[in-house]
Amino acid sequence: MMSPEQQIAQLRRQLEQYNYQYYVLDAPSVPDAEYDRLYRELQQLEQQHPELITADSPTQRVGGAPLAKFSQVSHQVPMLSLDNVFDDSDFLSFVKRMQDRLDFAGDFSFCAEPKLDGLAVSIRYEQGVLVQAATRGDGSTGEDITANIRTIRAIPLRLTGEVPPVLEVRGEVFMPLSGFERLNNDAKARGEKVFANPRNAAAGSLRQLDPAVTAKRPLMFYAYAVGQVEDPELRLNSRCHYQRLQQLKDWGLPVCPEIRLVEGTAAALSYYQQILAKRAALPYEIDGVVIKVSNLAQQQALGFVARAPRWAIAFKFPAQEMLTTLLDVDFQVGRTGAITPVARLEPVNVGGVMVSNATLHNQDEIN
Repeated sequence: MMSPEQQIAQLRRQLEQYNYQYYVLDAPSVPDAEYDRLYRELQQLEQQHPELITADSPTQRVGGAPLAKFSQVSHQVPMLSLDNVFDDSDFLSFVKRMQDRLDFAGDFSFCAEPKLDGLAVSIRYEQGVLVQAATRGDGSTGEDITANIRTIRAIPLRLTGEVPPVLEVRGEVFMPLSGFERLNNDAKARGEKVFANPRNAAAGSLRQLDPAVTAKRPLMFYAYAVGQVEDPELRLNSRCHYQRLQQLKDWGLPVCPEIRLVEGTAAALSYYQQILAKRAALPYEIDGVVIKVSNLAQQQALGFVARAPRWAIAFKFPAQEMLTTLLDVDFQVGRTGAITPVARLEPVNVGGVMVSNATLHNQDEIN
């Protein structure tokens, strides 16, 4: 017969494995009811033996009192944003700039992925254990959201396998469309305010001062990069960005299943069209694709500008268009005497935002 310590260890391993299958492999092997039964069994054992509770137990995702405010976290490696392109010509110019900078006549291997519409976060693991998480903030300093990140079941509290002693993972917290719809339907039923779009819902859920509120929100996470790494034994792939992401997946972190390693500029443009064509069928909102040079030596040689890497670009989708009715036009006079016509519209939902007004100052576009 197993001791309580052995029972607890076994249950934790089972639950961690089921989480990995569900969130990382997208291949659940047990029904939710069985997962819940094992979870309750672990809870009961830990209540009977509180001396065996550890911070990385699946039962310890929600804990502690609400915060008065978020503390600040300095990013050891800046969390930069991305420059944008909007058409093939802009993308080809981006590639040409990289070739010129490297004095390189060949083509690139690219890591291509959907541009998720959520909130960028950084998650720090030490000896494989989640110790801190932060928002992007201004790129140098973000807010400490460790308690809230711990509530997201897709994010492992402990990594598996031989991982670097310090590993900072960057990724996106977002709300799947099914969860967003369910959240808003529940809010409507209670007579509460609903969220305008999944991005607002994800950001609002992640920045709650009470982790218990965040724990009730259907949040998901995909890893897409690493930040600070202390890796004396060179466990992390040092050559290929795409292969690094596959390592993160092996260690227990979910990675977007649509990520691809594409060879050459033409393949990157083809990937953009493929994702655009399947955009409406994806279970989450995106507003473009991100194309990154996958060769890490080339990334390092290309470097950064003030706010963005030179080796990555956000290839944005065309703006969404909707038909509505023009109800009226107001003419507003500014302090300099300039007159701006403003259209009053029948409210219409565009990309999750209700639009009821539009300026008409651009005569060329109106014509």
